[in-house]
Amino acid sequence: MAGERGQLSNDVNACVDEVIRRVGKNITLGLPLGLGKPVRFVNALYQRAKDDPEIRLHIVTALSLLAPKGGSSLEQRFLGPFVDRLYGRIPELAYARDVSSNRLPENVQVSEFFFKAGSYLNNRAQQRHYVCTNYTHAVRDLMALGVNVVAQMVAPGEAHGKAGQVSLSCNPDLTLDLIPLLRAREDAGTPVALVAEMNRSLPWFGHDAAIGADRFDIVLDQPSSDHPLFSAPQMSVSPEDHLIGFYASALLKDGGTLQVGIGSLGAALVHSAILRHKHNDAWRAVFDHLQVDEHFPLVSEAGGTGPFEQGLYGCSEMMVDGFLYLMEQGILRREVYDHAGLQSLINNGEITEQVSLATLDVLRREKLIDSPLRARDVRWLVRYGVFRETVEFKGGRLRAGDQSVEGDLDNPEAREAIETLVLGNRLTGGIAMHGGFYVGPERFYQSLRELSDEQRARICMTSVNFINHLYDHRFGDQKLKVAQRVHGRFINSAMMYTLNGAGVSDGLEDGRVVSGVGGQYNFVAMAHELPGARSILTLRSTRQSHGKVLSNIVFNYGHCTIPRHLRDVVITEYGIADLRGQSDEQVFLRLIRIADSRFQQELLKKAQKVGKVDPAFELPASWRNNTPEAIRRAVSVTGDAGLFPPFPFGRDFTDEELTLGKALKGLKAATATRRGKLTTLWQALRARDDQGRYEALLERMGLSGPSGFRDKLDQRLVIHGLQQLESPPDTGNSKT
Repeated sequence: MAGERGQLSNDVNACVDEVIRRVGKNITLGLPLGLGKPVRFVNALYQRAKDDPEIRLHIVTALSLLAPKGGSSLEQRFLGPFVDRLYGRIPELAYARDVSSNRLPENVQVSEFFFKAGSYLNNRAQQRHYVCTNYTHAVRDLMALGVNVVAQMVAPGEAHGKAGQVSLSCNPDLTLDLIPLLRAREDAGTPVALVAEMNRSLPWFGHDAAIGADRFDIVLDQPSSDHPLFSAPQMSVSPEDHLIGFYASALLKDGGTLQVGIGSLGAALVHSAILRHKHNDAWRAVFDHLQVDEHFPLVSEAGGTGPFEQGLYGCSEMMVDGFLYLMEQGILRREVYDHAGLQSLINNGEITEQVSLATLDVLRREKLIDSPLRARDVRWLVRYGVFRETVEFKGGRLRAGDQSVEGDLDNPEAREAIETLVLGNRLTGGIAMHGGFYVGPERFYQSLRELSDEQRARICMTSVNFINHLYDHRFGDQKLKVAQRVHGRFINSAMMYTLNGAGVSDGLEDGRVVSGVGGQYNFVAMAHELPGARSILTLRSTRQSHGKVLSNIVFNYGHCTIPRHLRDVVITEYGIADLRGQSDEQVFLRLIRIADSRFQQELLKKAQKVGKVDPAFELPASWRNNTPEAIRRAVSVTGDAGLFPPFPFGRDFTDEELTLGKALKGLKAATATRRGKLTTLWQALRARDDQGRYEALLERMGLSGPSGFRDKLDQRLVIHGLQQLESPPDTGNSKT
């Protein structure tokens, strides 16, 4: 039975009581992806379910964020202080910790449609309960699963002059579409409950994300327990990542549209785009060294090499922190408008964002306004800044303060008066960034909180079903989306790519899920439908597994995320493969062209064996330089060691932690095999720090005064790992 909406409470357990009163003890709870989970309410509801076995709780969500714990004792020692520093004041998602430890009670089930990459590869319960769905189908599938409670963290509006409103802020992505469907379900007789949890740490966003607090049934507001936001630390960007990002930055079309995902490859792209714009000479030096235009002619056709004079527009399911850096550097500045006719005129250069009488003439010619002007024309012109916001239509005339102006555009005197008293200076209401959700480092959140009202107005957090495909949506139809998303570049990462053109991004061939499809398929498909758009999948050419180097470009694989008929552009650190519309032989060869040279001959032989490549074909000499040494030369060609830094946008780790992290990473690689583990242990037992060179680092690990065999062994392992950083062994490279 529906009850009063917008009930305000400062007692989380009272909120749980009210939810149970409304819907009963069979609860299917829908939670936002990532950051927007209302931790206090969810923890209280989960605890209630643990205490009361009559409650059947099914949590349906994606990307449940947890602070890392570490597997080995060394990892735990390393992560402990770091986790306390970043997450010590943030309440932990209790159900997520129990999921990771396989401690869920029998009356609770958790189903996710997107995992943090690799986090549940060996968690059988989560593998069984995983829901495979496109991001744009998540709302449909949540409804099919019988969701009757939706809960979300929101930002209160009072501090922004929006009393009675809340902002969905980090997660309007699904909630905007779920709310009306749940209300329709309620009207049909099924009890539902919508819960909002206020948190003043959450940045405010208006536009589509701002809704009335009374759209929710229950609003938890307990300022004393507001907490910082869960942050995702900045990831290190390797030289290989930087070159992948560099090649991708050459495919960005000035005046175009950008979508990019999270992670080091996305950060690398943003960094290289800023280099291209702000330090073009250095960017061009790398471009010329790599002979990009000669080897990969797609750049001349689809990309560019100069600064971004017109700027880019961001349209991405995830607003990564990189979009803010692009905005700060003057790259993300192409604004789009929510009227297809107006947007098309801007695209064609028939009007500009600077307003003049010529603007009115073009709008009239295209029948977007009439002459004499009518009331609806004036409202429309005021809305988009063509007329000043104080202009009104009264008594058949334009009113600007105490001045009255005739609205006849054919009358010279009226035109002069309109130009003097009525015209605005610049179009208003433009959006430079449409995003569906965000999560990132704390610095990102702080920057979002500190945005000016003008900057914030250029960002619209909205429904993922508006962003991720071209179908009509209440926030914009297909015609509008096509007009806004000119020269779309949809850039996402993959784990592997097969020679026949299929992308492997979310799972393994044995059926286990690494992450999820998310929105990748949507963007790839949209790139094939939008005129002038390209789908770009990025991946590192190799990976290390069990002490061996393996190619990520493979002959075939038993799972795919993106089918081969949607093949388009693929980028590795060795270049660009333009696959769209190409024959199978060309697809095979172009992918071999950007594979690591240690694997090219083997891939070619397999392709020739099955008849996909002419048996007489031989690898050209120019293809056979795809080596780690070539990567190092490319990133250092300008002589500026800081041109491609490991942390281009800041870092959360201290200098000591970076050094220790490298040492532990080296130890992990060295002990990946049984033989390597025995060798490393033997070498570590003989490691000493007699001169106390590593004293501060050992103290950071809590190993300055070890007691017991385990601690002493850990100390020796750390010393050995640090020594290897100074004189790494020549291990060579192998392949399978």
